[in-house]
Amino acid sequence: MPTLAHGLDGLRALSGTDLGRTAWHEITQDRVNTFADATDDHQWIHTDPEKAQKGPFGGPIAHGYLTLSLIIPLFGELLEISGTRMSVNYGLEKVRFPSPVPVGSRIRLHGAVGTVDKVEGDGVQMPLTFTVEVDGSSKPACVARAVYRHYA
Repeated sequence: MPTLAHGLDGLRALSGTDLGRTAWHEITQDRVNTFADATDDHQWIHTDPEKAQKGPFGGPIAHGYLTLSLIIPLFGELLEISGTRMSVNYGLEKVRFPSPVPVGSRIRLHGAVGTVDKVEGDGVQMPLTFTVEVDGSSKPACVARAVYRHYA
């Protein structure tokens, strides 16, 4: 069940909040191949399971940018915002990929809100630290600090 925030006051109240974790989601070869088609990145460690079996990861892995892009739909499991006119992805401050996501593994997202501050106009800026966890792995697959802006 996502955390609910209504309006800018509801977002400000989330400063320093741990939003918890999403459900687990499987990373399939079909999803990896679809991402490869969309980005024209068909490197064999992602799209050739037979060759990847003999490679450095022992099988195909998801693209780092696929892992990063999955933060968007997973974030919806953590936070639901209402009562704002517009929300925008303002950017990323830092992204790291400490470990691979093997095809067939499961991932989930952990989210934590930083300090929510007022910005020009009638808005707030909300930094979030996202960690993409891989089931059974002690190291995260992705750690990203994202910044969103919300306007009343």
